[in-house]
Amino acid sequence: MNPWKRSLAVLALSLPVWAATQAGPSEAAALEQQGKWAEAAQIWRAIAQQNPKDAGALASLGVDLSRSSKFSEAAAAYRRALALKPNLPGIELNLGLAEFKQGRFQQAIPAFRAALADDPENVQARTLLGLSCYGAHRFTDAARYLRPLAKSDPTNAELHQVLAQSCLRAKEYDCALEEYRQLVQQDPNSAATHILIGEALDGLRRTQEAIAEFEEAAKASPREPDVHFGLGYLHWELHQYGDAKAEFEKELSLNPTHAQALAYLGDIAMRENRPGQALEFLRRAVENKKDLRIAYIDMGAILADQKKYDEAIAVLKRAEQLDATQPDAHYRLGRVYQATGNPAAAQREFARVRELHEKKDEGLVQKMSAGPPALHP
Repeated sequence: MNPWKRSLAVLALSLPVWAATQAGPSEAAALEQQGKWAEAAQIWRAIAQQNPKDAGALASLGVDLSRSSKFSEAAAAYRRALALKPNLPGIELNLGLAEFKQGRFQQAIPAFRAALADDPENVQARTLLGLSCYGAHRFTDAARYLRPLAKSDPTNAELHQVLAQSCLRAKEYDCALEEYRQLVQQDPNSAATHILIGEALDGLRRTQEAIAEFEEAAKASPREPDVHFGLGYLHWELHQYGDAKAEFEKELSLNPTHAQALAYLGDIAMRENRPGQALEFLRRAVENKKDLRIAYIDMGAILADQKKYDEAIAVLKRAEQLDATQPDAHYRLGRVYQATGNPAAAQREFARVRELHEKKDEGLVQKMSAGPPALHP
């Protein structure tokens, strides 16, 4: 390319920037009215570059970047604007939205909380704050913010679903049960809702009622993921091992790698004095899911009985790593150390057992494979 043409090309590329630097807020507003968000953002960016302390320009830049779905850049612009002028109206809410749209729920929470503090009657801020808490797995906070909204909007099924899930995960089982009862009235054949009612009832230790709900779920949708595992677990809780085994086997017929079903089948086999079969189930379970504590505890017990002490110590230490606050792994390790002639190590484990108190069982909701439904901003 000859020097003259090269100069023209450079000039052509620089024209949009030059034009933006010559334009002002009125030109940006005119572009916004035409829906030309990217062009308007270019003008606001140029204005902010000329005057880095212009909080209004930065806020407007954030708005147009958000409209162009450039949420990360928008959030940065909003933060710069707020650093210059903390009380800029509406910008905390906009910042929260930009973070929320990226799925950055934890980062959105402070912005929405500030927006709600500025305007306690702002339904949008409260809703987005509750949803952000849910997305960040802060379920107690989510339930607190969403409960009054759901009460004032009884027909909003999606909102009631999120509130119910929040209550369930926060172990506020009465709240969860109330919400799910309303939802099942709208759709009596919803297997998923019957499952969730069952989980709430299990949390309230109303196990027989929970079984009835899971049976309704299995009737409505026999191939629903986890329904037979959940039913089996409830029978297992009541020491009804024959019924539990039948349900776990049904779950495995649908999903041969269902780790929880394998682990509890292994536990039942161990209780029925079938250690070889138990180990087979338990090893398959941890191959598919590495954090199944019950599988490691049971393997440790079987291996210790078989005097395979090194293997027993390894799996029991893994159980300890998964939850050091439960005394059973410490107790079993202490017994193994005693058997291998290591009294000092045994005493350390037994001392730990004395320090601990049995934690309440997590309940079915923590055992089910699926976590809470994800938000999709």
